Amino acid sequence: MTPRKPPPATAPPRVRRHLTVRGAVQGVGFRPFVYTLAEEHALTGWVTNDADGVRTEVEGPAADVDAFTDAIGTRAPPLALVESVEQHAVPVTHDDGGFTIRPSASGPGRTLIPPDTATCDACLAELADPADRRHRHPFITCTHCGPRFTVVTGLPYDRPLTTMAGFPMCAECAREYADPADRRFHAQPIACPRCGPRLTLCRGPDDPGALRDAEALAEARRLLAGGAVLAVKGIGGYHLACDAGDPTAVRTLRKRKNRGDKPFAVLADSLATAESLAHVDTAERALLTGPRKPVVLLRRRTGAAAQDLAPGVAPGSPDLGVMLPYTPLHRLLLGLPGDPPGPPVLVMTSGNRSGEPIVTDDAEALTRLEGLADAWLGHDRPIHVPCDDSVVRICAGAELPVRRSRGYAPLPLALPLPVVPALAVGGDLKNTFCAADDRYAWLSAHVGDMDDLATLTAFERATGHLTDLTAVTPRLLIADRHPGYRSTQWARRAAEARGLPLRQVQHHHAHVASTMAEHGLDGTAPVIGVAFDGTGYGDDGAVWGGEILIADYDGFERFAHLRYVPLPGGDAAVRNPYRMALSHLRAAGLPWSDALPCTAVAPPGERRLLERQLGRGLNCVPTSSMGRLFDAVSSLAGVCHRVEYEAEAAMRLENAALTSADEGRGGDGREPAYRFVLGADPDGPAAPLIADPRPVLAAAAADVRAGAPATAVARRFHRAVTVLVREVCAAARQRTGIATVALTGGVFCNALLTEGCCTGLEADGFTVLRHRKVPPNDGGLALGQLIVAARTKE
Repeated sequence: MTPRKPPPATAPPRVRRHLTVRGAVQGVGFRPFVYTLAEEHALTGWVTNDADGVRTEVEGPAADVDAFTDAIGTRAPPLALVESVEQHAVPVTHDDGGFTIRPSASGPGRTLIPPDTATCDACLAELADPADRRHRHPFITCTHCGPRFTVVTGLPYDRPLTTMAGFPMCAECAREYADPADRRFHAQPIACPRCGPRLTLCRGPDDPGALRDAEALAEARRLLAGGAVLAVKGIGGYHLACDAGDPTAVRTLRKRKNRGDKPFAVLADSLATAESLAHVDTAERALLTGPRKPVVLLRRRTGAAAQDLAPGVAPGSPDLGVMLPYTPLHRLLLGLPGDPPGPPVLVMTSGNRSGEPIVTDDAEALTRLEGLADAWLGHDRPIHVPCDDSVVRICAGAELPVRRSRGYAPLPLALPLPVVPALAVGGDLKNTFCAADDRYAWLSAHVGDMDDLATLTAFERATGHLTDLTAVTPRLLIADRHPGYRSTQWARRAAEARGLPLRQVQHHHAHVASTMAEHGLDGTAPVIGVAFDGTGYGDDGAVWGGEILIADYDGFERFAHLRYVPLPGGDAAVRNPYRMALSHLRAAGLPWSDALPCTAVAPPGERRLLERQLGRGLNCVPTSSMGRLFDAVSSLAGVCHRVEYEAEAAMRLENAALTSADEGRGGDGREPAYRFVLGADPDGPAAPLIADPRPVLAAAAADVRAGAPATAVARRFHRAVTVLVREVCAAARQRTGIATVALTGGVFCNALLTEGCCTGLEADGFTVLRHRKVPPNDGGLALGQLIVAARTKE
């Protein structure tokens, strides 16, 4: 404990001040920090948590109270996020009882709960220290790390309102909890082997789980080393794990989960192991080792190091999703020094069946994961909020979120304009929702695709939890304009049940607004919004997705878009990119030559039916989707004809373009780009410009027939899209004078395209806005919906 300063010979006049600190200030060691700070300045008073944040009163010489007030916002603990410090003078009481921590107060208000945070270095050192009483304790935590968001059941953030409420502290933990000089002072998830959660290992619903704690962990490591698939309960849900170096185990997991060829993420035992698997630059290293520890998409190494992984981990992908241990249980599964050898890299994928939300409940895990796992490594600390792993990549030197969840949610996003209390429900793919009030928005953790009852149930439960936690009582619900979206239908039912208004926002307008909002634009100046994705409901009833908008928060003008082509069979065309390729070829007046891979792969009977369908326009909604154009070129080049997960064909096309090998004509990467034709819509001078892909299809088909490698076709196509973006933005600037471009939509998860567009546009003198806080895909949609529909006029 810091010794208090002796009083001066002549004491200066005393003042007393009340401070309210708002932000992410609960569960991060903020009250111990305030206590220590007050002791440092020899101040008396108190500190407490309440539903608004942290309140404190301090009394002492004015200079010391001023120094305390200055430091409270600038020297905060590492996990704290100080939003504001309000202060006012109160009467001096001349108390001489020192400084105390009062019990937390309840009541209405709002504070910010921090996200779950990876195990800190101090806890990791204790975990590996045989002399420490928490040696090998799978739930070691302190005020600087561990679960937060996923264990909070209510506010204020105190142990009785977390899932640790059922674990009374032993005498030693209680002493640490009460000691202001201890790192675990008021750490709500504090526990030790004597009083904390217990590990169990069982082999199915009928197994009582006789193995516990160290025995359970040892058996889990033995099973993983022997090729088993293990269900492992983490912070935000169950994972399915297996040895990433065991081809049979990886094949088994892939088959059981019906995963297709979608890449798995891996958990590496150290940064050195991660660097032996993939290239890691400075920014990527910071993400891997930082307090959030997301899955980081890295470029795989080739050669001997790559042989450490089974080929089925990420088939056909030059990228590998890698994370380092973020819980003590992960660290123990991978082994401490002196442990028997085990797998240094584990496949670690969400514990669910395809299309379902991640499993959090122990009883559900035994039934829903039956047939997927050989054994279950669980524990008795409940998970209150599901939270998948976040996925990020570094693009042009900056972080690009692909999935914003663990480690990020529920930290708020500052809004450039105030909004009424509202709930925006996002879209149906990669769903997240957004609660907001005044100048802050809370984007939920990743919910998933809204395609089954279990996900809808999880969505409804999560909306209730987040609005309760943030004290947002929505006066408005906001949704996409697509009438068939389950999220929109849920919002309509909820609005009717609660007597609230419902506003609907066009999909691509929301994407552009999301980019504007995260960059702090107030909407007084419009931007050129380049919104490229797979599917979005258009105002004309078509499927949009290749859009260039002139947009602000009030509305948008469709400045340009890809030429419409038929989407034959709707979802059938999405699942089978060769159908999109044949549709594009027909629209371009090109024959379905058997020399083209997309034609050769289509069954003859289906080709005949497809030709009649396209000729008559049966079940052929027009689409301007850039995502579907990527699909078409992917199949045309022979890269991907059928997909088993969203955007697979486009991702494989990007991967082909990234492949650096001299494979014949065009293999050196210096071949010219294909070119779109940009022309006026014949409907009139006010109509949008049309970007015609027919010349691109013709040139690509000619290259393929001439024997060009898929890598060359892929590179030339990516450059063609980059050139198109530059040309359309130049035309928009010439007409409007706007020189700010927002790049958004799921297609801009493509790092090659994003980097090419950014470099070209900046060279052309544009200011380029791209996503760095929320995903460009539909995981960021709710933020845009919110700022468009709920903002107020100041």
